[in-house]
Amino acid sequence: MVVLKKREEEKELSDYKISLAAARVNVEMTQNDVAKKLGVSNKTVINWEKGTVQPSLATLNYLSELYKIPIDNLQV
Repeated sequence: MVVLKKREEEKELSDYKISLAAARVNVEMTQNDVAKKLGVSNKTVINWEKGTVQPSLATLNYLSELYKIPIDNLQV
């Protein structure tokens, strides 16, 4: 019974989503820092975080590495 409960808790953690903005703040970066690292405008980063524009899969992969969070846990 305890093992099953532990697996349920692990599943809940793997389902946890964090916004792009929260992930960025968590690694103490500004929108401008991210824009410079990716070679995009500050406005592009703002639009990703607002959900106005969705970053490409390649960009999401890079952001997940930059923010030190699995790509599956990024909310876009």
